[in-house]
Amino acid sequence: MVHNLPSNALPKGRRRLGQAALALVFATLAGCASVPPPDGSMNQALAQLQAARDAGAADYDPVDLDYAQSKFRQAQAAMAAKKYDEASVLADESRADSELARAKARLGAARAQNSAKSKENAQMRVEMIDNHQNDTVPIPNNVQETESVLPEATDTTPPPVGGQTQPLNDQGGYVQPQNDPQPQQNNQGGQ
Repeated sequence: MVHNLPSNALPKGRRRLGQAALALVFATLAGCASVPPPDGSMNQALAQLQAARDAGAADYDPVDLDYAQSKFRQAQAAMAAKKYDEASVLADESRADSELARAKARLGAARAQNSAKSKENAQMRVEMIDNHQNDTVPIPNNVQETESVLPEATDTTPPPVGGQTQPLNDQGGYVQPQNDPQPQQNNQGGQ
């Protein structure tokens, strides 16, 4: 079965199709134009870039600082070309690279300060040793700075039974009392 359309129906359908396509083009253009310039992201990226420079990133982390500067320049070029989405992404990447460079710079500065303090302490130890060499009272040879050693026990006899302690003699052994009776045994029956 073949349908015959009226002669004015086809141009009306094409007209609607054309209107829909034109509306789609205008909507697309309006969507692109509605993205505002990422001024806030650019300002944050610039502030972080300056903070990284101030922290000494040029000395301690020049690679990440270069990445941050390169991304910021690319973001500026995208802003000039009115590619605001791209500029926003690049500004955020620049900010992140700047934060990383700043953190690494602070770590490097802390390590350098720690190293300088360690060298200073080592120098002070050497000076203290040199000053003690000129003391009028010599330090005995058997003195050790790191640990003290107690003399070994010379008596290996066990302590007396019954929990009572006995005085030690001059040689480190126990003194036996002269009138010490022998311990009495329990001779009660039942066994």
